[in-house]
Amino acid sequence: MSNFKSGFATIVGRPNVGKSTLTNAFIGEKASIVSNKPQTTRTNLSAIDNGDDYQIVFVDTPGMHTPHNKLGEYMNSTANATISDVDVVLLLVEAGREIHETEKKVIENAASKKIPVILVINKTDTIEKEKLLPQIESFTKEGEFSAIVPISALKKDGVDALRAEILKHFDFGEPFYPTDIYADSTVREMASEIIREKILRLLDKEVPHGTAVEIEEMKEEDVTRIKAVIYCEKATHKPIIIGKKGETIKRIGSSARRDIEALLDNKVYLELWVKVRQDWRNQGSALKELGYTKDRGR
Repeated sequence: MSNFKSGFATIVGRPNVGKSTLTNAFIGEKASIVSNKPQTTRTNLSAIDNGDDYQIVFVDTPGMHTPHNKLGEYMNSTANATISDVDVVLLLVEAGREIHETEKKVIENAASKKIPVILVINKTDTIEKEKLLPQIESFTKEGEFSAIVPISALKKDGVDALRAEILKHFDFGEPFYPTDIYADSTVREMASEIIREKILRLLDKEVPHGTAVEIEEMKEEDVTRIKAVIYCEKATHKPIIIGKKGETIKRIGSSARRDIEALLDNKVYLELWVKVRQDWRNQGSALKELGYTKDRGR
């Protein structure tokens, strides 16, 4: 593989700028959960873009924001720490938005570690192109970028050009992962994230981010049997998740089951339970049990 390039790229940005959508646009599979709510991604998740002569391992980080609990602190530290361990940083920003302090810190952090940064301006299909110039000017005042690439992750416009810029920062060498996989998460982790995505999509603002999903049991037989627990922070949230006559939990389960079946290429029997775990986002033991620990990621 003398002409083969491989390396690691991290996608960093504020909540809801399209990090997971961009990851999925690159690899053509659903490696990261996507919803219209900020802070959807909670952990580093490596998605793998395999080509004939390249392998790009994308580390999709949580959106950087002002933390209000221990989970938020974990998410921010995860995003910051990832920068030290990659070949190139993709700073993803939304078209037409002014630069934010968290983005300035990313630029400063990467510069201090001598990690190249590509400024990726997403959702360019939503504004007039002339309006990008003032935004680009404000960002370039804060630091130097190896490239500035406008894209629409949703429409996959500019994704090929961005891939080419990323590969400029990689060395020739062997792939880090087998070339027939697209994520290094376990099946349990991906199933858990799929269920959580459906909760975010179906419950709207009633139960914003106080839910977590734990796969208690997974048996792969002729039919894959999964028992999962949905934790919520307040007793008042439990009946909302269950819904009238159990209709909401049925919709969550049905929608999640279809995606998990596509992931596993097997029939799935999914059993969901809802339990209250008061203020779990501020409990270190609960965060550890639910997989939010500092040793996750690469």
